[in-house]
Amino acid sequence: MKLIIAIIKPFKLEEVKEALSGIGIEGMTVTEVKGFGRQKGHTEIYRGSEYTVDFLPKVKVEIAVGDELAARTVEAIVKSAKTGKIGDGKVFVVPLDEVVRIRTDERGESAV
Repeated sequence: MKLIIAIIKPFKLEEVKEALSGIGIEGMTVTEVKGFGRQKGHTEIYRGSEYTVDFLPKVKVEIAVGDELAARTVEAIVKSAKTGKIGDGKVFVVPLDEVVRIRTDERGESAV
């Protein structure tokens, strides 16, 4: 099993959700986060004063999938989240040793 963590632009969340539904992903966790990468934020002017916005709003999507679905999941996220501009985000794929569904005590892929 794999845990796929994607950091994307907030306005791309609906497109990513639809793309994942299209390949059979039934659940995900979404968190509003802030961060920056190579773009290092940007400067803005507010009431005549310039200031730096270091942390940009992003959305973190976390999905647990079986090994056979991991590559298709990553592909769906990348394809639907891409704008071609700086700050599109990242996708991390992490091995997932164990999953337990609390309600039924199911374990492994059946708990996903």
